[in-house]
Amino acid sequence: MPAPTVRPFRRDDRDQLTDLVNRHIAAVVPGVSVSVNTVLGELERQPDEFLTDPWVSERLTLVAEQRRHVLAAAHLLRYRDDPDVGPHYRDAGAVDWFVCHPPASFRPDAERAADLLAHACLAQLARWNVRVRYADGALPAPVVHGLPRTWPHVRAAWERAGFRHVGDTQVILLARVGDLPADPAGAGVAVERTVGECGTRLTAYAGRRSLGFIEVDTGLARPERHVRAAGLADIGNLHVEPGERGTGLERRLLARAAEWLELCGVDRLVAYEAETDRAAIADLTGAGFTELTRTDRGWEHRPGRGQMPGR
Repeated sequence: MPAPTVRPFRRDDRDQLTDLVNRHIAAVVPGVSVSVNTVLGELERQPDEFLTDPWVSERLTLVAEQRRHVLAAAHLLRYRDDPDVGPHYRDAGAVDWFVCHPPASFRPDAERAADLLAHACLAQLARWNVRVRYADGALPAPVVHGLPRTWPHVRAAWERAGFRHVGDTQVILLARVGDLPADPAGAGVAVERTVGECGTRLTAYAGRRSLGFIEVDTGLARPERHVRAAGLADIGNLHVEPGERGTGLERRLLARAAEWLELCGVDRLVAYEAETDRAAIADLTGAGFTELTRTDRGWEHRPGRGQMPGR
């Protein structure tokens, strides 16, 4: 059998690439997938990243194939070295996402293909002569970012290539809307619905004093993006004033959010918390959430002896 080879993405790879992307999405969040058009659009522009996308100067997608079978793929970004670019991104290169088939008896060269692709990515970043090399798993689907723990084969490939986790870890939780708590009885608290920063905001008031709020984004499945995520929403923000913590206000806000989500036809709600915020995680699990996975954000190329160096 011929050895795997790495080359630039071609349009006739689109179906195999989309299948590989959806296999990785499915291991993170249930019931979500993306279309071929969504994947192709992602290769040209990331409209949701309205802050960072204008900073990108070059994009490149590479695939590793064997006998016309796509075994791995990666999307690379080069950020401009200009004053208007944020300092973290300025003159940076990034493997924006990296997907590969795990080793299997019927794919004996899958690991080799992943390693070839990882080194090809590093070689391209070296040609771009970037200041720093980042990596992420930001596939064009809700919930999927960082390097999820459900992708151990990708983690292994990154670590063999010299990438190291230097950022934080986020816990991804999911609840069935019907399992969220009912609104507990309580006097003197009113809830107002408005447009929020990250979705529909539900704010609890005692008189004119804001006690806290929750924001839910019900626009994850946008028809123009061809993302299948019907019935899924996420918590954009959940904030309770310090003096109201431990009063049950979090559950009351979740209960009112559940009422609104049921009217929207949403049956699943996703939440994100820092791994270090054990109290917040405990509050959510006590309110009906279960942990989907953990995702490690912030990867940099920091090669050791025998690995491909930086510039």
